[in-house]
Amino acid sequence: MTRVAVLGGGITGVTTAYALAKRGVDVTLIERHRYAAMETSYANGGQLSASHAEVWNHKATILNALKWMARRDAPLLLHPWPSWHKLSWFAQFLAAMPAYERNTIATARLAIAARAHLFAWAQEEHIDFDHRRAGILHVYRDRRGFERAAGVSRLLAQGGLERRAVTRQEMRAIEPTLQGDFYGGYYTDSDSTGDIHKFTSGLADACVRLGVACRYGAQVTALAREHGKVLISVGVGEDSSVFDAVVICAGTASRAMAAMLGDHVNVYPVKGYSITVQLDDAASRAAAPKVSLLDDATKLVSSRLGEDRLRVAGTAEFNGFNDDIRADRIRPLVRWVEQCFPGVNTRKVIPWAGLRPMLPDMLPKVGPGKAPGVYYNTGHGHLGWTLAAATAEMVAEVLLSSSAANR
Repeated sequence: MTRVAVLGGGITGVTTAYALAKRGVDVTLIERHRYAAMETSYANGGQLSASHAEVWNHKATILNALKWMARRDAPLLLHPWPSWHKLSWFAQFLAAMPAYERNTIATARLAIAARAHLFAWAQEEHIDFDHRRAGILHVYRDRRGFERAAGVSRLLAQGGLERRAVTRQEMRAIEPTLQGDFYGGYYTDSDSTGDIHKFTSGLADACVRLGVACRYGAQVTALAREHGKVLISVGVGEDSSVFDAVVICAGTASRAMAAMLGDHVNVYPVKGYSITVQLDDAASRAAAPKVSLLDDATKLVSSRLGEDRLRVAGTAEFNGFNDDIRADRIRPLVRWVEQCFPGVNTRKVIPWAGLRPMLPDMLPKVGPGKAPGVYYNTGHGHLGWTLAAATAEMVAEVLLSSSAANR
């Protein structure tokens, strides 16, 4: 039996371990935290959003980044302090701009494919993750943003996704609690939301039932290829474990791990923030939205998780491996809730920050590395929750096909 190590216990690592275990592979999951889903898969925006598949490699992103550089509370904050990692990433980001349309369509297709797997796994393993199939409503505050969204919708349609334009009146019917002056919106009824941490934790338990050996609290210190095998060292002074193959699903740590194996995987940590508003009183529960939203002007998303939680997330901060929670970055999220849903009590708000693993072309790296037995499923950026089930299936199929061919 093929013995495979999966490095990383977030959404991509756990889905990969599960997809392999379902195929009868001997899997060991290695995660540095004590539990699964404790970093970027802990408190994200909650959206399973094929409608958010547009890649960022567009001139509008560059113009906004330049315009917002002086604002500490900007939706996209680019710290000017240079580093080779940041400079090389942005050079590749700019080089990928001609592929904007092609990559957006490809991402939409991948997101749609992921749904079927994720929903089926949750049903099969009886995972309660506050799944809500109420669609996602994108809202626009001016005509310019609304008209640009029409072009994005045409690309998404080429990827197989239907989302329809809605008037202000239709927006109110879809989400009656929303307050504010909006020009119009786009609604995708096939999108949904759910708690990524609850799902990943539940699937990790299912992995154990399938025989996956989960090594939590284990920090990978060295990776090497020797005599057709992969050697993985964990901790200091421990002997290396030997595997037939390794799948790197380590989020922002994937770049350093790939370098140990001779691959260049230029993942950059893009920090995002979220708040979880506790809806402890009946008035707040009634005033909070049930339909998931994306506000284009503020680049914020919201998801209702169960009856008593509202998750609001967003922003993108290019500041290296810094996961500090800054008050000036959290304040706009709270203010957005107070402005758009004034009946919600914001006395109890839990802030969080996570580092999204982003590749310059906004597409995840899925498949083999240079050396035999080395595979990747990483770099999903802000769409890890949306795409992971599909990319896990893809890398599992590629790995097994390669293993069969090499026997």
